[in-house]
Amino acid sequence: MIEIREGRCDFCGVCVAVCPADCIELYEAKIVIDKEACTDCLNCVHVCPFEALTFQEDMV
Repeated sequence: MIEIREGRCDFCGVCVAVCPADCIELYEAKIVIDKEACTDCLNCVHVCPFEALTFQEDMV
């Protein structure tokens, strides 16, 4: 599961551009990931220049 590190995102939109599932949306001061649509491809994690996105394994 992709987690957002609050305060690190500068809303550059790079993550949105590389997301094949089109599940990331940017608003004026907020980033939202549709966790049901996310395929955990990690493209967004790898391209984020601010390390605002991280991968967290489910502990279920």
